Amino acid sequence: MPYSIMLDAGHGGRDPGAVYNGRQEKDDTLALTLAAGEILQDRGIDVMYTRTTDVYESPYQKAMEANAAGVDFFVSIHRNSYPTDNAVSGVESLVYDKSGIKLEMAENINEQLESVGFVNLGVKARPGLVVLRRTQMPAVLVEAGFINSDTDNQLFDDNFDDIALAIAEGILGTLNTDSGSAPSGYTVQTGAFRNKANAERLEAELKELDFPADIAEGDGLYRVTVGAFLSLDEAADMERRLRRAGYQTVIISR
Repeated sequence: MPYSIMLDAGHGGRDPGAVYNGRQEKDDTLALTLAAGEILQDRGIDVMYTRTTDVYESPYQKAMEANAAGVDFFVSIHRNSYPTDNAVSGVESLVYDKSGIKLEMAENINEQLESVGFVNLGVKARPGLVVLRRTQMPAVLVEAGFINSDTDNQLFDDNFDDIALAIAEGILGTLNTDSGSAPSGYTVQTGAFRNKANAERLEAELKELDFPADIAEGDGLYRVTVGAFLSLDEAADMERRLRRAGYQTVIISR
């Protein structure tokens, strides 16, 4: 069964996003999202989109759409902006928190975009963003350069195909679909504690609900995990079950 991903072209319709010299973020994001999606589909990924035309959906609607589709990953593509024109340039990616496979994917995308010529501004945690907070699967928001940077716009226009490929390769590299170096397996972490008693209480609570919970000790923490899975699909399915039961989760590769 192929991995599934929902690609979100930021903004759209009555929401143009950032605007610079007549250039609208919503147009750049749609073109780039469709180009990256075509590459992913050619590589065997099941791709869905929040939009394929110039229409508006709220961030909450986009998150709910991804949840209803039950996709494995959600990637939202944007252009950045800064209060002062041509003061900052580069790419960055945003995640709910800096942990798990979503962080790995964000770092991989940034590294691929850096190879195209962008400055790599790193990965930042943005727990307040709706498309990162309300999605039930690993989610990444990619800022593909600053729209009010002439340097970034020239890179974007001159290397558009390479940028689309870089985003796709960052995703594929995380999934290891194009190499033989796949992780040995996955588990779903539901908590990390310095106090062992707190970890044991969560473990017992999960077992009462018939979740196969366990405790792993390392780096001064007691991590409560659920299951051991050979495929990411299986881990993502367990993560969705745990989130529906009200638990905070993160998929960990082993």
